[in-house]
Amino acid sequence: MLLDHPSDGLAAIRTHIGAIFVSLELSRKNWLVTSLSPGKGEKMSRHSVTAGDVAGLLALFAELGRKAEARTGQSYPIITIQEAGLDGFWLHRVLQQNGIESHVVDPASIAVPRRRKRAKTDKIDGETLLRTLLAYKRGEPRVCAMVVAPSSEEEDRRRLCRERQALIAERIRHVNRIKGLLFAQGISDYKPLRRDRRARLEALRTGDGRELPSHLKAQIGRELDLIELLLKQMKAVEAERDALLAAARKPASEAAAPNPVTMLLALKGMGANFAAVLWSEAFYRQFANRRQVAAYAGLAATPWQSGGIRHEQGVSKAGNSRLRTTMIQVAWLWIGHQPNSALTRWFKERSPQGRKRAIVALARKLLVALWKYVTQGVVIEGAVMKTAA
Repeated sequence: MLLDHPSDGLAAIRTHIGAIFVSLELSRKNWLVTSLSPGKGEKMSRHSVTAGDVAGLLALFAELGRKAEARTGQSYPIITIQEAGLDGFWLHRVLQQNGIESHVVDPASIAVPRRRKRAKTDKIDGETLLRTLLAYKRGEPRVCAMVVAPSSEEEDRRRLCRERQALIAERIRHVNRIKGLLFAQGISDYKPLRRDRRARLEALRTGDGRELPSHLKAQIGRELDLIELLLKQMKAVEAERDALLAAARKPASEAAAPNPVTMLLALKGMGANFAAVLWSEAFYRQFANRRQVAAYAGLAATPWQSGGIRHEQGVSKAGNSRLRTTMIQVAWLWIGHQPNSALTRWFKERSPQGRKRAIVALARKLLVALWKYVTQGVVIEGAVMKTAA
């Protein structure tokens, strides 16, 4: 049982705890371990482990357990918390495999006292994580949002869509670099993604009628080499993605219910890439309600109210940015491919008040509608399915 009465950010914690609570601050060089153990009163302990040294971390946990048992005569489980970040979920899985209760928290969901927002140290971060874990285990679900860690297969599956997005972003950078180089020579109509890009490069003339300078032409040629390599890599990634989707569409048995991929691809306007992103980034998870769905994508509204004044601040953006961006794109396509659906009519009624705000709201409604469609079979009102080939 936990009895916690905090006053300010560094106030003493009065606790009777039945476990060893540990927060992990992970960095590239070291892991900062902050712990609160039974029999030590309110004192937190801090240790440092070399990053990646799992054996050293488990040895530290064993030592914490031995010391707690020596003080109290009882053995205690270890409960850990870490932030979701670049470290991924591998350490979380290792801890679970070793019988340790591990939690991964969304760092944006942790409330920080105003007086401590100006200061940031590893010590403060470790204490904040530990206090968050204590409050969560005490039964305060709103104190933070714990992340549902994907399985290793789910984590690997979404790499294809993320790699494709990274390749597209890199391709855009090279295209813009070529256009910038040529614009400085008075050329603005060259398109680096056309099939005849090499032949057109040879025929280009500067704004004052000269041939392209030799070093500039060579530089653009190297940029085209990189673009063509990226196009080749994108084609390979898309082939892997299509194979993955084809395998997912095969039913496990004749009586099996349609899977999310099959259902998404049945909708007119829904292509392979969007279906893959929705499947790998969102619909592999379990959501309790529509609010969780919108919040996960960062599309939930953030109201502001003070006294009698109330207004909307827009969406939170504290969620999966890839999913949010994809849903904005899907919303625009939905309007074109599903003109008679109830969602499209809703958008057209509100777009005169501001298309940007209306499309974000449509993206939120559409994501919730697609979630209900793939999980409960609720067909979106007025939606048109693809005709059988």
